[in-house]
Amino acid sequence: MKASSYIAVCALLVLLLAKAEVTMAVTCNPTQLSPCVSAITSASAPSTVCCSKIKEQKPCLCQYLKNPNLKKFVNSPNARKVANTCGTPFPKC
Repeated sequence: MKASSYIAVCALLVLLLAKAEVTMAVTCNPTQLSPCVSAITSASAPSTVCCSKIKEQKPCLCQYLKNPNLKKFVNSPNARKVANTCGTPFPKC
């Protein structure tokens, strides 16, 4: 009985250690940052919804910076301030 319990525990550990971490893919959509518009344009405090959207869209920020239509908004000092206030510093692109 002890040997079978030992084998079961070892098998469980192997499964837990071998488990691949699953990450959800982010869909890059700049309109997802619309809750941040007022904070970026008026320097007001970002809402919790804005902060969650910035964190969600962080992997997309470099892509947005490459877009000439978005760069002036995404790269503005207020946008960087909003991101830092939300605890999401801009990535080095």
